[in-house]
Amino acid sequence: MRFTALALVAGLAQAAFAAPSARGFACGAPEPDAEHIRISQKFAAQEAAALTSGKISMQATMNVDTYFHVVATSTSLSGGYIPDSQLTAQLAAMNEAYAPHGIAFTHKGTTRTINANWADDSNGYEMTMKKALRKGTYKTLNIYFLKGMGNNLGYCYFPTSATAGSTTFYRDGCTVLYSTTPGGTLANYNLGGTVTHEVGHWFGLYHTFQGGCTGAGDSVADTPAQDSPSSGCPIGRDSCTSQAGLDPIHNFMDYSYDTCYEEFTPGQKARMQSFWNTYRANN
Repeated sequence: MRFTALALVAGLAQAAFAAPSARGFACGAPEPDAEHIRISQKFAAQEAAALTSGKISMQATMNVDTYFHVVATSTSLSGGYIPDSQLTAQLAAMNEAYAPHGIAFTHKGTTRTINANWADDSNGYEMTMKKALRKGTYKTLNIYFLKGMGNNLGYCYFPTSATAGSTTFYRDGCTVLYSTTPGGTLANYNLGGTVTHEVGHWFGLYHTFQGGCTGAGDSVADTPAQDSPSSGCPIGRDSCTSQAGLDPIHNFMDYSYDTCYEEFTPGQKARMQSFWNTYRANN
């Protein structure tokens, strides 16, 4: 899938609004700490054992209640005030990417806030904003669209143990630059792929280039080793020549252009299920 249904929307929007800015992909998700990596490797062993034994069974669709929070400096698009049409297209992009892996997102509501301090992530109001806006439980996905994100296009937090009302609970969710939604003005990253990438972190996935060419990498067996993030859509790139497989440039957890994104792997699907069932499903 290449977001083909959304490409026309993006093209029309770029013609209608301000000229798109040029920048590369940058994700501000925190590096997984040693404990989180240990948990991922434990899941990897469990998933491999289940595959070997043939005891992997089809899971029911994971339905994820989703709230969008638009945080802008004004009620104009240039101020970050995303119209409903772009949010609808963003939800469609998410469902298109995740549906093959048994995951569906249900839009439960949208909040809209005009607050210049909150609308720029570099101002340091992340927790104040989230404590005011966050909805649902720990299995509820909250996505905050901001006018300013510094050098990043977005970030999201990995699943972990979280008590309702704790700092970890409120911090959870994804924060994303408003112009990356389908129809946004950010060239090469305006088909909704940024949210899809960041939500992968929310499900527990690492970047495909995590750890480089050595060690456990992203702790998923069927994503080839990758030394560094991709830029654009470099067909045939092989940054780990001593390891099997070309770089997974079409994987949503790389840094490719939105038009290059196509897939998650079966191993990533298993990992998302492992983290979901352990940390989110019953919370």
